[in-house]
Amino acid sequence: MSIDLEKAKQEFIKYTENYDLEEERINAKQIHSLRVMEISKQIAEGIGLSNEEIELATLIGLVHDIARFEQYTQYGTYKDLESFDHGDFGAKILHKDLRKYIETNEYDEIIIKAVKNHNKFKIEDGLTEKEELFSKIVRDADKIDIFYQGVVRYWKGKEQEVENSIISQDVIEAIQNFSQTKRKLDETAIDNVMSVIAFIFDLNFKSSFQILKEEDYINKCLNRYNLRDDYTKEKVEEIRQIANKYIISKT
Repeated sequence: MSIDLEKAKQEFIKYTENYDLEEERINAKQIHSLRVMEISKQIAEGIGLSNEEIELATLIGLVHDIARFEQYTQYGTYKDLESFDHGDFGAKILHKDLRKYIETNEYDEIIIKAVKNHNKFKIEDGLTEKEELFSKIVRDADKIDIFYQGVVRYWKGKEQEVENSIISQDVIEAIQNFSQTKRKLDETAIDNVMSVIAFIFDLNFKSSFQILKEEDYINKCLNRYNLRDDYTKEKVEEIRQIANKYIISKT
């Protein structure tokens, strides 16, 4: 069956209107969700899925961050470590409200598992092939939009804090080992930027890497800063080279 994506989109917008969209950070999450919806569609098309599967991926992209609105309203933060796991909470919301977004229950487990896993350090074991596929699509789409925001929005007004910070050794080693960095409460500002760069090591599809390459997100993100610490500057340039070479190798 065909999924009525326009109806789902209007339902999602209606849901977000329960929250203070005048608040910039809440409004940004609504816009992020709509962009991830489109990127999910782009990735699904790029890997040659059927029309119905493309619609399903698009819907998952739309609702992947549904818990963020309640999270920020309750806690004033998007940091899961300081509030709740927004993937898990989103799965709970959708268990209750999914019929608002899609009539059939045929894909419920795929949608809920993909939302639950979209923000985890790694996808949980034991998923079906389809659950894992759609989890990977939305994870890639989410990360690609985070790269975009790393260029145009994140750390805005805090550039000096990034420029004056010092990179941590565990962050350097993780990236040298082609691994994501683990988020921590005491990370420095440049560590936070590097955690986004390291997302490339968790991307799954050639079409995802092609978007990163075409948009030149790595260079655009890093070119925002004139780092003060010589060692940090040197290591970040090394990381730039590692990241760009890795992207080229995947396209």
